[in-house]
Amino acid sequence: MTLQPTSHEALVERVRRRLAGSLDPAAVATAIRDIAPTVGTATAIEVAAALNSAAGDAGPLGPLLDDPAVTDVLVNGPGAVWVDRGLGAQLSAISITTEAELRRLAVRLVAAGGRRLDSAAPYADARLQDGTRIHAVLPPLSPQGTCLSLRIPPRRTFSVADLVALRSLPPGGADLVRRLVAARLAFLVTGGTGSGKTTVLSTLLSLVADTERIVLVEDAAELRPDHPHVVRLEGRSANAEGVGAVPLEVLVRQALRMRPDRLVVGEVRGEEVMDLLSALNTGHAGGCGTIHANRAEHLPARIEALCARAGVPRSAAHSLLGAAVDAVVHVVREPSGRRIAGIGVLAIDRTGDVQVVPAYEFTPTDVVARQGAPALETRLAGEA
Repeated sequence: MTLQPTSHEALVERVRRRLAGSLDPAAVATAIRDIAPTVGTATAIEVAAALNSAAGDAGPLGPLLDDPAVTDVLVNGPGAVWVDRGLGAQLSAISITTEAELRRLAVRLVAAGGRRLDSAAPYADARLQDGTRIHAVLPPLSPQGTCLSLRIPPRRTFSVADLVALRSLPPGGADLVRRLVAARLAFLVTGGTGSGKTTVLSTLLSLVADTERIVLVEDAAELRPDHPHVVRLEGRSANAEGVGAVPLEVLVRQALRMRPDRLVVGEVRGEEVMDLLSALNTGHAGGCGTIHANRAEHLPARIEALCARAGVPRSAAHSLLGAAVDAVVHVVREPSGRRIAGIGVLAIDRTGDVQVVPAYEFTPTDVVARQGAPALETRLAGEA
């Protein structure tokens, strides 16, 4: 059977929506058979090629996405494109001339991630096969023109020695984070957007003993620990028909059945927080994850807010947090770059509320002990 161009394009679009971002060959073949069981092999190959071509075609943004120093690409309508290479947004040499060209690019990239972007659905989140996250907004919601925000996952894993060399961690701090991981304390990495939480967590997971099994639960594969025994579980968004979603809280429960020595949630930002805290309260020592917080001291309030979404009262949220998490590693982004700012220890006050008490503060070259240092040292020694 030979399809006309218009029907060929329609088939590509229907298959793309069915896949919801997955371009696994077996999934592509199954979708084609389900949607158009009478098409021939040649047409099926053309459809698969068209899908893969769209997924890899970033148009004028391609050179920026290939630049190993770039972490974010930002398009604010037609004109110059902004990039972030770790020191804040800067204008690049790339520009997109017309709104029509930009809109076509946005629609193509979002569609490659299995999502829909058009006048009826003028904004979308999607993820490409390499883990790049895309957010797009169309006019009139963005009066200046189509807006695109692309977050590129880390391309390499830094060792602790690398962080010290980059002045992202003082030598004394390197010893502390090694002890933190070796003691199998449960910890969360906190920081603002783009501060380097994922990079730091990958580095710390690389310190886990080779005899331990790490199970990662993520929305997108961003964590890349240098470790021989890593199992990945990735969440899945609903397809264009609104079905097929697999949220992180479901994957956390699956991970608990996979005998993890280290249960890791790449980014805690929803109801999965309850499953993670519950898991860390049932003997899964050494678990960890990242969570947005501008200061380490703000972690309890952030956990409160996330637990509230799951209908958990404030007192229960504090009780779970205090029993589940031992320490907080906080990272910051400064004009000079990203760095680990220090380690805090969790403590429960007389009212039952959890507080994060600073234990060690890091400068680029030194470690300063704070009031929580004795408590953290006790936990590192396995005495509490």
